[in-house]
Amino acid sequence: MLLKRLTSQLLLLAVSATLPLAAARAAEASYRYDTVHSQIVFSIDHNGYSRPFGRLHIAKGWLRFDPDDWSKAATELDIDLASLDMGDEAWNKAVGKPDFLDSGHTAYAHFVSTSVERKDDQHGLLHGQLSLRGVTRPLSLSFTLNRLAKTIYGLHTVAGFSATAMLDRTDFGITANQGSIGRSVSVWLELEAIRDDAVQTDSTNKEQP
Repeated sequence: MLLKRLTSQLLLLAVSATLPLAAARAAEASYRYDTVHSQIVFSIDHNGYSRPFGRLHIAKGWLRFDPDDWSKAATELDIDLASLDMGDEAWNKAVGKPDFLDSGHTAYAHFVSTSVERKDDQHGLLHGQLSLRGVTRPLSLSFTLNRLAKTIYGLHTVAGFSATAMLDRTDFGITANQGSIGRSVSVWLELEAIRDDAVQTDSTNKEQP
């Protein structure tokens, strides 16, 4: 009887000891971007008259995120340049030409993170490298963690973020029409990522998928 009791206590202690490790592992999760609910919007000056908007879609991407330790976070994504929508078919074609996005030559822009700075419980700064038109430049994005939770029907765990950035188009060799089109491009990202433990999260640092 005493031996049985001791055995039970030892098993309980062993299980209790592994619980913190299990919790730590549970906090580290991999996600794939939901390409339906993730979009990129940008705006650029048009000869001082206005700042028209354009939209791009994410082709694919992944995220590693631990809500308790943002220093381990990492992400990589491909932006489909052919998805460009400026609100006019002719203008879409013009911006896709070699003088601008050159989407016929390079179908995707590619972003890979290098580090993350946590500012508070919801805000941070994501540092990385953006490759566009065969040129790679550093890019930092200020972001907000909007929500990390299961969906209303409990089907998925979703991490949602909003982010902003500013870039100079001439850094990527887009130098045409500087007399009428501004250099600074404002960028907004609305991102949803679905937890997927099977997704591959190895950084490839490539320009195309």
